[in-house]
Amino acid sequence: MSDASEQKPALTSPVAAGTPKGVSRRSLLKGSAAALGTAALFDAVRMAFPGGVPSAHAAAPETTKAILGYIALIDASPLVIAKEKGFFAKHGVPDVDVVKQASWGATRDNLVLGGAANGIDGAHILTPMPYLISTGKVTQNNAPTPMYILSRLNLDAQAISVSNEYKDLKPTTDASALKAAFAKKRAEGKEVKVAMTFPGGTHDLWIRYWLAAAGIDPDKDVSTIVVPPPQMVANMKVGNMDAFCVGEPWNEQLVNQGIGFTACTTGEIWKNHPEKALGMRADFVDKNPNATRAIVMAVLEAQQWCDRQENKQELAEIVGKRQWFNVPVADIIGRLKGDINYGNGRVEKGTTQFMKFWQDHASYPFKSHDAWFVTEDIRWGKFEPSTDIKGLVDKVNRDDIWREAAKQLSVASADIPASSSRGVETFFDGKTFDPANPTAYLKSLGIKRVEV
Repeated sequence: MSDASEQKPALTSPVAAGTPKGVSRRSLLKGSAAALGTAALFDAVRMAFPGGVPSAHAAAPETTKAILGYIALIDASPLVIAKEKGFFAKHGVPDVDVVKQASWGATRDNLVLGGAANGIDGAHILTPMPYLISTGKVTQNNAPTPMYILSRLNLDAQAISVSNEYKDLKPTTDASALKAAFAKKRAEGKEVKVAMTFPGGTHDLWIRYWLAAAGIDPDKDVSTIVVPPPQMVANMKVGNMDAFCVGEPWNEQLVNQGIGFTACTTGEIWKNHPEKALGMRADFVDKNPNATRAIVMAVLEAQQWCDRQENKQELAEIVGKRQWFNVPVADIIGRLKGDINYGNGRVEKGTTQFMKFWQDHASYPFKSHDAWFVTEDIRWGKFEPSTDIKGLVDKVNRDDIWREAAKQLSVASADIPASSSRGVETFFDGKTFDPANPTAYLKSLGIKRVEV
């Protein structure tokens, strides 16, 4: 008996030691099992994401789903990669869908509808479009649909391409040789057509700037037409246009098919210029701030991945797939790496004219850049001269959300700009834009639709 009674405490002591009075053995065992289960769960998470799960320390996303639109352009790559590489899932929004749009007009219409009405919640988008949509300038019945810009997606790597009809004139950033040729064609009763992708969008502004710098009025000396990016090459092939401005891979594909040539890249017009953005409906962002931050974090991480040279080949293979762009890798890879065959005998290898997704603060949505886009749209009559540029930019550009996401993602301080302005910008023709004085810029321009 004495032996048995002496052994009982030994059987219970590992569990009972330090047990608060009144806590049953069963509840304590249950709690211990739960603790062990939690530890195992955290071990599993650490195994799955060795780099850490930044969003795990933030408030949980209000929703795990959003619908983001994209056009088949290389600058949509961060959204594609965020989906393909699991970055959306990593940051707690695994049900984000990335859905192809037929045109920028379709993107606008689906944004106006919104994800809840079978449209989309956000998109890879031309930077000026959230401003034009928010103010109702390009929407049905001019009804505003408030939007926010959350991130820039890239710098540079669009191009202006010209029909082989003008190859002997050798236009570059200097398009002046085309002025007489266009005038002659019009005198013969033929229409001169230059194509862009959306009125007031980036491609519209690049080709207008290029033409106007050469003394060609884009509203009077030529006809500007709207063509969706994936249809540019086919339209030039059948003679529907004399020149166009679009993003890649369509300029490279044009050259590869021998249909036309590239006069210049847009980075030659304005080095390190901003291009596409991640834009979302304001009501989605306001209702789902945590989910929005998670989406931005996923996109920022994808931008870092896209920017690494060692990933360029895989990037081209992924976005070239049928379900994404349906474009041969050969039409993507050259310019993605900065190797440019202009198609007119000019071939340059290893240029700086490749697309920047992260370096040079490519991801950060500088407000000074948005001020230029709004100013240019004032120049061409899309906004009134009385537009409060700073007020509009402050309302649409949410660089504060970018900064929150970057901080939570532990982005290096060197990759986070100290200011929302990149300062004075200089263009190929010597013109300068001071975001603190847009009026002076407008006054310096010879061809415009506004009196300053």
